Amino acid sequence: MKKIKLLILNYEYPPLGGGAATATQNLLKQYSQEENLEIDLVTSSTGEYREEQFSENIKIYFLDIKKKGGLHTQSKKDLLRYSFQAFSKARKLDKQKDYDVIHAFFGIPCGLIAMLIDDDYLVSLRGSDVPFYSKKYYLLDKLFFQYLSKLIWKKAQYVIANSQGLKDLAQKTIPKQEIGVIYNGIDWVDELPEREENKFTVVSTSRLIERKGLDYLIKAFAKFAKGKGNVELKLYGGGDQGDALEDLVREVGMEDIVTFLGEQPQKRIFSEIGRYTVFAIPSKNEGMSNSILEAMVRGLPIIATDVGGTKELVNEDNGLVVKKESVDDITVALEKLYADRSLVEKMGKNSRERVKELTWERVAQQYVELYRKIDD
Repeated sequence: MKKIKLLILNYEYPPLGGGAATATQNLLKQYSQEENLEIDLVTSSTGEYREEQFSENIKIYFLDIKKKGGLHTQSKKDLLRYSFQAFSKARKLDKQKDYDVIHAFFGIPCGLIAMLIDDDYLVSLRGSDVPFYSKKYYLLDKLFFQYLSKLIWKKAQYVIANSQGLKDLAQKTIPKQEIGVIYNGIDWVDELPEREENKFTVVSTSRLIERKGLDYLIKAFAKFAKGKGNVELKLYGGGDQGDALEDLVREVGMEDIVTFLGEQPQKRIFSEIGRYTVFAIPSKNEGMSNSILEAMVRGLPIIATDVGGTKELVNEDNGLVVKKESVDDITVALEKLYADRSLVEKMGKNSRERVKELTWERVAQQYVELYRKIDD
């Protein structure tokens, strides 16, 4: 079988970024076992330019984008610096290696870079790169990005969304655009840790950013917790809303039962959340949440907002879907699960059942099939 020379473009890679960064890292772990893939990743550094040999067949180029501010959000300057540097680096690498396929995470800017270098590229849509996904980019989407996205998607060999919900949103920009769906993956575990006894602990592992809606969760938890002595809320992660959320906890008088655990290694988070009772993520918008997938494989019922790919993962069997930006809806959901521990157990088991087949190995296989089709 012919070896495929693959270039991956993603301005996010751990510790920078969120779901797309994690997805890329997990795909590289799978690709490191593929003898017929030779891969370069061009991404962003948290400091100086450096190169890293990820495995025998994978090399990562970390570009110095003069990163400032939080690790979980990229400023317009960050994206512009990455765009110019990544185009220059990718073009030089392509002249040396003549890649068979370019895989761009995010239509803008990475899909644009891929399009300017070669026709043999595919785009993975992640959420924020889809026009009208985020309110803060509405004007730019209206005036510019929707037209640029149309051009990038039409020229791509494949366009892939990470959920049906994101695909539906993307097709509002180009109704006739063919878009496939490849979900994010999970690392399956056979054994679960012991649950905390006589305690009702709500956990969230999302970034502490405005889009995740954690202020609604904190307000709802404050209403729910009144008069209850065995409840806790644990928030993992970092982000530019951290200070504001801590201020909010003090405002509602919940310092004793709300814990901010900060940024933690993913392995630690994954091992710890299985001890808790309920996972909650009240996002304002979402593609396909890695955090939800990880909570499901750990056997937790889910409280999540009706956005993006949520309904593809969460239904009445394994959780409660609530209205976006609704403190009351979240409060009712918490009360329902608090009142019925047998429902918690049932939903937790159903969560695991729903994600059994969504492994990173399967995700990698689906992408490799597309690479081979492009290279034929």
